[in-house]
Amino acid sequence: MPTYSDTDQSALTATVTVLGLGPMGRALADAFLDAGLRTTVWNRTPGKDQELLARGATGAASAAEAVAASGLTVVCVVNYDAADGILRDAAVTDALKGRTVVNLTADTPDRARQAADWAAAHGIRYLDGAIMTPTTTIGTPHGVFLYSGPDDLYQEHRPVLDALDGTHTHLGEDVGRAAAHDIALLDIFWTSMAGYVHALALARAEGITARELAPFAQGIAAILPPLFEEWADDVDNGTYSGEGNPITSGVSSMSHIVHASEAHGIDASVMRAAEGLARRVVGLGHGEDGFTRVTELLGRR
Repeated sequence: MPTYSDTDQSALTATVTVLGLGPMGRALADAFLDAGLRTTVWNRTPGKDQELLARGATGAASAAEAVAASGLTVVCVVNYDAADGILRDAAVTDALKGRTVVNLTADTPDRARQAADWAAAHGIRYLDGAIMTPTTTIGTPHGVFLYSGPDDLYQEHRPVLDALDGTHTHLGEDVGRAAAHDIALLDIFWTSMAGYVHALALARAEGITARELAPFAQGIAAILPPLFEEWADDVDNGTYSGEGNPITSGVSSMSHIVHASEAHGIDASVMRAAEGLARRVVGLGHGEDGFTRVTELLGRR
């Protein structure tokens, strides 16, 4: 099987391979096709490529055949165990030598760094990345993509990546930085979702429908962006200001939520955990500080 050095590089600059055809992988391949790129696709489970093939994509009989078709391979599967299972197959590894992998699979920063080390040891050029928006945004200005790894490699493949539209940000040479941003931002998302569904359960127990609560919930959500900006400086500067809303006030409101929830038999473990952190901060003598002081508490080793 030829390696990248055996091929005409210019013939591969307008090509891309997509490994993994779940909902996000299909969205990526769709966007590449919309941009006029010659797109090769492969999925471990057959049958998910039919619509893409009808649109002009090239199907590959194997992952090795797929990566050999392009100078750039984009991987988007469920986690790094799945990605490793594909990329570390001997035939695929051999076909990737001298080529570039952009791994848009979600996992931890450590796994990203391990993957980059493995790639370097096998002569494979590697960028890690994260997609921060849903499938419906891919190929639109609303998509958000993060990358980390060698900047020159990112710049080389930027024209192909730009075919996905949206915002593309290179976060630095440390290959784990995209994954680190990803898990931090998903932390915000999932804890927010946990809070919202808990609020819906509590509201329902009090005879309030989700539809009735929704407009007020959006009002609460609108409070958060300016707080994120304010708290960023607060945490980076170590001020943890409680001016206007000391953590003692927060403890009081959280205890009300716990009491009301448990009175209805609703599990309040998430709020109890948040309240417990706040009470520990108070116990350490920081009751006049803001809730951001919990950041320091959580960071203690």
